[in-house]
Amino acid sequence: MEDKKPKVSPGEFFNQVKVEARKVVWPSRQETIQTGIFVGILMLILAIFFLGVDSLFGYIVRTLLSLA
Repeated sequence: MEDKKPKVSPGEFFNQVKVEARKVVWPSRQETIQTGIFVGILMLILAIFFLGVDSLFGYIVRTLLSLA
């Protein structure tokens, strides 16, 4: 059976949101830059990897189709 929670007024809700938002630990500028660089490098590595895999499969399919 469901437990019914008491309804909260919009004003109280926004007060609770402000309290929770103060607890958030935001990353520093340096951490944000480092994370962005890491994500960019990882995207480049994965893009090259998937380009290689796609090219390999394309070559295999073209070779098999040329045999038919």
